[in-house]
Amino acid sequence: MVTHVPSEAHGDERGALLNFIEAQRGAVRRSVLGLTEEQAASRPSASELSLSGLLKHVAETELGWLRLAQQQPNERQRTEETWADGFRLERDETIQGVLAFWDGVAKETEELLRTVPSLDDTFPLPEAPWYPKDARVSMRWLGMHLVEEIARHAGHADIIRESLDGRSAFELVALERA
Repeated sequence: MVTHVPSEAHGDERGALLNFIEAQRGAVRRSVLGLTEEQAASRPSASELSLSGLLKHVAETELGWLRLAQQQPNERQRTEETWADGFRLERDETIQGVLAFWDGVAKETEELLRTVPSLDDTFPLPEAPWYPKDARVSMRWLGMHLVEEIARHAGHADIIRESLDGRSAFELVALERA
């Protein structure tokens, strides 16, 4: 971790979860600082991931988990045919547009986790070979899973950015604060 995650008020589990989620979001967001759209779309390593595509994927993934928890349809649900489109900016999509979209998702996530009656409330996981049949998870699990999911991709973003121009996560924190 290259930034300090602020301490929550004593006993504020919701605040703690949200602070850790936001810290990981910041790491992914910083990965595109100072880059052009073309640079952010490039794939400088053996991976097929680009920074702008990764940014879009993480934002859409958070939306997917949010909609599952809300038990609402996901307006950006990917199919097998459109799965790869979730990893690249298309047509008139821009980094700024994806960041603005993610801001809206983040606001909804915060609202859900702050207002749900209990972090012990549950929602069903979708049917998938990797989930137990009829599995349910708690809102607490959702928050912890978002930390895990976003942090994993923040690591990918660190490697891609260093491969692109040599800038490390520490340098990007300094650039953001400048």
